[in-house]
Amino acid sequence: MEAETKPERTRLSAEDWELGALELIAESGIGALAVEALARRLGVTKGSFYWHFRTREALLLSALERWERYEERDVLAQIETIAEPHQRLRELFHRVARENMHARIYAALLKALDQPVVVPLMARVSGQRMAFLTRAYREAGLAEADALNRARLTYAAYVGFLQLNLTLGLPKLGHEAFDEYVEHMIRTLVPE
Repeated sequence: MEAETKPERTRLSAEDWELGALELIAESGIGALAVEALARRLGVTKGSFYWHFRTREALLLSALERWERYEERDVLAQIETIAEPHQRLRELFHRVARENMHARIYAALLKALDQPVVVPLMARVSGQRMAFLTRAYREAGLAEADALNRARLTYAAYVGFLQLNLTLGLPKLGHEAFDEYVEHMIRTLVPE
């Protein structure tokens, strides 16, 4: 009788765990992040987790740092390559509107500001976003004070929309209504 061969298990990388954690945070918030539940979701044992991370908190910190790097490198850095500042701002609005998972992570982080690891992360991310917006508005022709105020208004509108839509479930917008909302925001907040 031949020995039964078991399929080789896929070995997960630290990145796999981080991405799985971010998906779980986007769906259910930081409180739902538990090693055992995430291992089940990923189809592996908890032992695989401990190969890469010592604790749940270490995974959380690593996953949030990955999210922060994505925000800085893949969103802001790519958009910053657009030379024309009005177009750069329009592209930022469109890009952010399409980043559903990252918006859900951000909304989850807003609900978790009582977590010690979240506050400094949100301060850094918010600071980077505000600096980007202020610089873009300055380059679009606004005076320094006006650029800073427009950046605050833009960022507050983004955070407020996430709070209303993702946290409170209001307003429920279909795709067409959401696209109209984004275009309205662009017309309102991007200077001529």
